[in-house]
Amino acid sequence: MSGASSSLRPRLHLHRGTVRAAALWFDPTLLGEGEARRRVLAAWSPAASVHAVAGGYLLRLPQPRALASDAAPGLPLTLERGVLSSAPLSATEREHLTAGEGSVVLVRAGVARVHPLSGAPAVDLSEWLDVSGWLTVPVRGLGAPPPPVPTLEPVSPPARASYGSVPPLSPEARAMMARMQGKAPPEEVVVARRPGLLARLRAAFLGVRGATPAPRDGRALAVHRAGLLARLRAALSGRASAAGGASRPGLPRRLSSTDASGSDSALATARPGLLARLAAWFQRGEAQPRALSSSTARPAGNGPRSSASTSRRPSLLRRWLSSLFTRSGAEPGSAMASTRGGSTEVPPGTRVEPPGPSLMSRMSEWMLRHTPLGELLGRRKAEYVRRLFEMFEDGDLQEALRHAIPLGSGMPDENTRVALGLPGPRETLSIRTSSAGHATLFGSGQEVFAALKARYLEAFRRLEREGRIDEAAFVLAELLGASEQAVSFLERHGRLRLAAELAESRNLPPGLVVRQWFLAKDVARATAIARRSGAFADAVLRLSNTHPQEAIELRRLWAESLAEAGDWAQAVRAIWPVTEARHLARAWVERGAECGGANGARMLALWASAFPDGLETAGARVRELLEDDSPERAPERYDFGLTLSGEASSPNRSALLVPTARALLRDSAARRAGFPPDFITRLLHGAPDGTLRADLPPLPNPPYKPWHFVATVRASDAGPLPIHDAVALPDGRLLLALGEAGARLVRADGRTVAHFDVPAFSLVSSVNGDRALALAPRGEVWRLSRLDLLARRATAWCDARLDSWASTYDGSTWFAAFEGTVMMVDALAADLRSLWRVPELPGRVLAFAVDATRLSFLTHGGADVERWTYELAQGPTLRARGEVPKPPTPGKPFLMAASLTADGEAVTLVGVLPEQPPEAAPSLTHEVWLRWLSPTTGRKPWLPTDQREGREDFILTESWRADVVRRDEHWWLHLSGVHGGERATLTFEGAAPRVRLTTTSLLAFDSLGRLLVLDMEQGTLQHVAVT
Repeated sequence: MSGASSSLRPRLHLHRGTVRAAALWFDPTLLGEGEARRRVLAAWSPAASVHAVAGGYLLRLPQPRALASDAAPGLPLTLERGVLSSAPLSATEREHLTAGEGSVVLVRAGVARVHPLSGAPAVDLSEWLDVSGWLTVPVRGLGAPPPPVPTLEPVSPPARASYGSVPPLSPEARAMMARMQGKAPPEEVVVARRPGLLARLRAAFLGVRGATPAPRDGRALAVHRAGLLARLRAALSGRASAAGGASRPGLPRRLSSTDASGSDSALATARPGLLARLAAWFQRGEAQPRALSSSTARPAGNGPRSSASTSRRPSLLRRWLSSLFTRSGAEPGSAMASTRGGSTEVPPGTRVEPPGPSLMSRMSEWMLRHTPLGELLGRRKAEYVRRLFEMFEDGDLQEALRHAIPLGSGMPDENTRVALGLPGPRETLSIRTSSAGHATLFGSGQEVFAALKARYLEAFRRLEREGRIDEAAFVLAELLGASEQAVSFLERHGRLRLAAELAESRNLPPGLVVRQWFLAKDVARATAIARRSGAFADAVLRLSNTHPQEAIELRRLWAESLAEAGDWAQAVRAIWPVTEARHLARAWVERGAECGGANGARMLALWASAFPDGLETAGARVRELLEDDSPERAPERYDFGLTLSGEASSPNRSALLVPTARALLRDSAARRAGFPPDFITRLLHGAPDGTLRADLPPLPNPPYKPWHFVATVRASDAGPLPIHDAVALPDGRLLLALGEAGARLVRADGRTVAHFDVPAFSLVSSVNGDRALALAPRGEVWRLSRLDLLARRATAWCDARLDSWASTYDGSTWFAAFEGTVMMVDALAADLRSLWRVPELPGRVLAFAVDATRLSFLTHGGADVERWTYELAQGPTLRARGEVPKPPTPGKPFLMAASLTADGEAVTLVGVLPEQPPEAAPSLTHEVWLRWLSPTTGRKPWLPTDQREGREDFILTESWRADVVRRDEHWWLHLSGVHGGERATLTFEGAAPRVRLTTTSLLAFDSLGRLLVLDMEQGTLQHVAVT
């Protein structure tokens, strides 16, 4: 506590009557400590501050207030020439006291003494409150909870019934399809039982051995299974079954044979016997290379692996375990891609091999290839295919379609391979001298695949000739896997909705999907998919070649969607080719010019030059911009000239060239802006008078001026209202969230432009700067409101349950999360709707970062923090997934803060409590670790390696890093560039600041109503006093 600097016995000892009190002083000696504290708390209001002065408590009010001196709760102090005084002092008395600005004059016992306020310690009122008996009661809204968020659900693949009179799948084919999908056959499918003994004897005596009766009444194709003795006899003696009609070499030949050469039939390839394969395996030290025929078999002695095995032959047990447990294509220590749909972090240049089949798949495949079970299953499949060929040859298309095997281009999974005995994935990416193609899926050679494909194509042509369009489309889409051809075929024959459903369910290009839904007259779904995937341009281009009128209508919808989202510049570009719709472009240009900033300057240049009366209607705005000398608007003048240089020649453009060039030359001379030296020459290329262009002096590039700021925000700088969030708009104005007091649009000097009467605790700003979303907590839900910054209008939107959300949006779509589900919210819908979602994430979503091309977010489940990165072009597509490293020290970690960029660079601030025995008292100290994950792009970021003591938060963008540190009861904000080097140090006394960091600006604000704005482009720092 500071002593008096001087003393005086003034004529008057107290204020009398009503005064404008700027502060109150409470004397605990006179009132008692308890009563003094009670009066301080009763008189306290938000943004007020309390200091210990002269043995009492000085309450500094946010705004002077009128008080009756005899009824005031404390001693009123008025503010006169920057000095707080408890008595009216004359000019002579003030001069005698020599009280400096920011000091306090108190008259006690008839003596006036001066006390400096700057060194007075602040009093934390929270320490006066006893909350030990406080009981927290959870609150809930009185209204009904928000309904589930509807989403744009994908359409199901067209069923067989959608293709007209295509017959249903036969039970045997259903069982085969289930095995291809790695599933058990349906319960209602009954596999034909093996004929009994009498039936087999009757068949033998009647001479019909090996014959298989044809299906009757459309029932399943029955395949009679051979008995156990017959199967063992065939396996050991080499006699083929009657159904197969082929023969195998005998046991001695199979025992001595080590290579599979030749084939017994078109459907079965001769293989060495079990004993021969085991003997060859033992001799070579490794399994025979997987091959379907001799044409694909590799000599065992090729390559370095053969030489290694020759020098030292491993044991049989070792080779068995190696064949089962060694993953295909992976060496010990090699980096493997994550099997969870994402990616793990590997060093640059590391080759990531594809994962091999699982242990059970390898065991099952070994059994199929090296035991009689594989031969039996092969015969069964061969019989099925043979009967399918007979149906096509007999012209029985109905039955053939019931039993047809799809020739889709998709590769089967491991379960499908094992169920059908198909070859596994390539173990290496070496080039083969012979091509296998899709025929390898059947294990029956190129002949069978080509024959099946030929039968399907012939059936398609026949069905088309007979006018059976739906069945023909079924053959194309389901059997041949030619989805795009099927879509075109259906469209050509007027089946527009079926074509759209097929295009979407088969994941064809989004532009094609939008085109088909638009032709099918489902405009709402076409527009929703186009907005979700950004495929408007592609869809318009696809339509313009065949349906020009529909292309114009879709272009109108595209432009209106952009304008509704506030992207005026893109809306004008989209609608401009439609000459008869340029009146819409005129209205959008004017709205865009009102937004200000770089986009507003571009729209102003287009307004003034592209329309005949543009120079007359926009002339005042143009003169205001070009004659303005402020450095803040220099970038706008450059964007104005840049747009003007790209416009077509017109009288209005010619009239604007010279004034624009003069304004830019003035900015260049004052070093307010920099641009290429030849830009002015290119701008004046179409000027009517070439004198200025001929006399143009050389323009040197302005030197770069590095800036560094050090500033302190005092507790006395508090404003009248707490600032919960703040956004810097493109035109230099600020949007502030003031809690229940609403949102406020202010200029850079703090003057209010507009007030929005909706609760606002958090803001989501549009990248175009013309609108925003305001969020306010209401129990378990958040109340969402829309702010139109141009029309100065606020409207309530909806209530929603949200955990986290992106702080920016494009005006049309917004990303948010709730309970492990990330949603792309339709920001233009009347209620909360989702265009796309990712459900069942492995934890709560911590943070979002999104730009025009990418989306990244962090999830926190248990002790794991994962980064997910999506590419937004053509619809959100997962491109990377990685785990943020954990702290290297033992203990109990807890997450303090997290931040990331749109390209996937992520930082988490993790505290670690030391490990202690259960009976020990809880530790009040902890270590703080900064854990980092590199971006998914080739960008080389920079991260500070120093461990700042007291670090509480860390915020990053692609260009800047902000470090928030608590030290000595104050908060320090350190701003660094992406290449290192501190650029600003800001100190906040008292309350902790919140930070909104972008690539161009930093806003630091707190609950005391203090706001600092740092413009990184102009290199300016400003304290904004909100009134």
